[in-house]
Amino acid sequence: MEGVTEGVNNMSISETQKKNRIQVSNTKKSLFFYVNLSKRYMQQYNEVELSALGMAISTVVTIAEILKNNGFAVEKKIRTLTVDMRDEPGARPIPKAKIEIVLGKTEKFDELMAAEAEQNGENEEQN
Repeated sequence: MEGVTEGVNNMSISETQKKNRIQVSNTKKSLFFYVNLSKRYMQQYNEVELSALGMAISTVVTIAEILKNNGFAVEKKIRTLTVDMRDEPGARPIPKAKIEIVLGKTEKFDELMAAEAEQNGENEEQN
């Protein structure tokens, strides 16, 4: 047990942030898959980092706005940058836009999640 505690204490911030990072694609999953996954990550880690490249940036912004407008999240940090991507090893690097948005839980988060769970339970009973 001491080894586990020591390992957790020695973890760098980048290692812990990767656990709560969601890399969003606008071709693989639906928008609300990412919204619901973000809620779960916030339940578990108290915050979530959404990141995307290129055309998926608008999807990340939409997810963040849905969570904020419904009272689940507050913005903690927004970071934009350009990263060099290669299609093939040895190919010329192509610059791509990247965004990272860190969202934290609101004070009402747990209350809203409980209400949502209760509503989903009622819907299942009706079906």
